[in-house]
Amino acid sequence: MKHLRLLILPILWVALSLPVAAEKLSLNQISNYLNKFTTAKGGFTQINGDGTISTGTIYIRRPGRIRFEYAPPDKTLVLASAGTVAIFDSKSNTAPEQYPLKRTPLGIILQKNVNLARAKMVVGHTSDGKTTTVVAQDPEHPDYGQIRLLFTSNPIELRQWVIVDGTGGETTLVLNELGKGMKLPARLFNIDLEAEDRGF
Repeated sequence: MKHLRLLILPILWVALSLPVAAEKLSLNQISNYLNKFTTAKGGFTQINGDGTISTGTIYIRRPGRIRFEYAPPDKTLVLASAGTVAIFDSKSNTAPEQYPLKRTPLGIILQKNVNLARAKMVVGHTSDGKTTTVVAQDPEHPDYGQIRLLFTSNPIELRQWVIVDGTGGETTLVLNELGKGMKLPARLFNIDLEAEDRGF
């Protein structure tokens, strides 16, 4: 019996020292997390489809508003507000390219009331024991593409997303220290004022 205890004790010590696997987050837990915060700001690293890497600062003001400021020397700016996405290309002297927010999968998490449990919205829901990944799309327009969201738990945090466009191209955004709850001025998300400041 003594020898048996000696064998069991090291096994218990190893088991207790291993990190506890996180349970897969439910769609309701993730929806509640997204619906609870209205503002957020943090750094990001973007991995583009061609392998190039960009960095910058992201500002979120839900519902419907997001701002991507790319770090110098890249002066590109992407704004979403009032149902419109505007891309200010630093290499162009023309007015920003604009298109409806609802045509991008990013619009899913910027909705006033996110409900990932909606029929046919989520087409993937997995866990690797440490993170939970959800793949969502507009159930009425799957041709608009998908967004793949990765969350950690305890506490629940959004860590990265991958936008898959209608042609299958992927853009990955890794979030760095996303702070929430600060005041963000409406001007940050005003497409017309930004265009005016840039001389358009």
